[in-house]
Amino acid sequence: MPQDEKFDFTSAIAELEEINRWFQGEDIDIDEGIAKFRRGLELIKKCKERLKKAENEFVEIKKEFETEERTEEPEE
Repeated sequence: MPQDEKFDFTSAIAELEEINRWFQGEDIDIDEGIAKFRRGLELIKKCKERLKKAENEFVEIKKEFETEERTEEPEE
Protein backbone atom coordinates (compact mmCIF):
# COMPACT_ATOMS: atom_id res chain seq x y z
CA MET A 1 0.00 0.00 0.00
CA PRO A 2 1.46 3.40 -0.93
CA GLN A 3 2.46 5.73 1.90
CA ASP A 4 -0.28 8.24 0.96
CA GLU A 5 -2.90 5.53 1.46
CA LYS A 6 -1.70 4.99 5.05
CA PHE A 7 -1.86 8.69 5.97
CA ASP A 8 -4.49 9.28 8.65
CA PHE A 9 -5.79 12.83 8.22
CA THR A 10 -7.75 12.77 11.50
CA SER A 11 -4.71 11.65 13.50
CA ALA A 12 -2.57 14.31 11.84
CA ILE A 13 -5.05 17.04 12.82
CA ALA A 14 -5.13 15.70 16.39
CA GLU A 15 -1.33 15.75 16.52
CA LEU A 16 -1.27 19.32 15.19
CA GLU A 17 -3.73 20.34 17.91
CA GLU A 18 -1.49 18.72 20.52
CA ILE A 19 1.56 20.57 19.17
CA ASN A 20 -0.42 23.80 19.32
CA ARG A 21 -1.40 23.14 22.96
CA TRP A 22 2.24 22.40 23.79
CA PHE A 23 3.33 25.77 22.39
CA GLN A 24 0.72 27.50 24.55
CA GLY A 25 2.24 26.02 27.69
CA GLU A 26 4.49 27.94 30.05
CA ASP A 27 7.54 25.69 30.04
CA ILE A 28 8.87 25.56 26.49
CA ASP A 29 12.18 23.90 25.68
CA ILE A 30 13.69 25.56 22.60
CA ASP A 31 15.12 22.35 21.12
CA GLU A 32 11.88 20.47 21.63
CA GLY A 33 10.03 23.47 20.22
CA ILE A 34 12.11 23.37 17.05
CA ALA A 35 11.43 19.64 16.65
CA LYS A 36 7.70 20.14 17.23
CA PHE A 37 7.62 23.06 14.79
CA ARG A 38 9.34 20.93 12.13
CA ARG A 39 6.89 18.07 12.77
CA GLY A 40 3.95 20.48 12.56
CA LEU A 41 5.10 21.79 9.18
CA GLU A 42 5.53 18.22 7.94
CA LEU A 43 1.98 17.34 9.05
CA ILE A 44 0.54 20.49 7.47
CA LYS A 45 2.21 19.63 4.17
CA LYS A 46 0.80 16.08 4.25
CA CYS A 47 -2.67 17.38 5.17
CA LYS A 48 -2.59 19.84 2.26
CA GLU A 49 -1.54 17.05 -0.12
CA ARG A 50 -4.35 14.82 1.15
CA LEU A 51 -6.91 17.61 0.82
CA LYS A 52 -5.77 18.30 -2.74
CA LYS A 53 -6.05 14.60 -3.56
CA ALA A 54 -9.56 14.51 -2.08
CA GLU A 55 -10.53 17.60 -4.08
CA ASN A 56 -9.31 15.93 -7.28
CA GLU A 57 -11.29 12.79 -6.41
CA PHE A 58 -14.46 14.87 -5.95
CA VAL A 59 -13.91 16.54 -9.33
CA GLU A 60 -13.46 13.15 -11.01
CA ILE A 61 -16.58 11.73 -9.34
CA LYS A 62 -18.58 14.78 -10.43
CA LYS A 63 -17.35 14.34 -14.02
CA GLU A 64 -18.32 10.66 -13.97
CA PHE A 65 -21.75 11.51 -12.59
CA GLU A 66 -22.33 14.22 -15.19
CA THR A 67 -21.26 11.83 -17.98
CA GLU A 68 -23.65 9.16 -16.69
CA GLU A 69 -26.50 11.69 -16.54
CA ARG A 70 -25.88 12.75 -20.15
CA THR A 71 -25.89 9.18 -21.42
CA GLU A 72 -29.09 8.39 -19.54
CA GLU A 73 -31.06 11.41 -20.82
CA PRO A 74 -33.69 10.44 -23.41
CA GLU A 75 -33.11 11.66 -26.91
CA GLU A 76 -35.59 14.24 -28.15
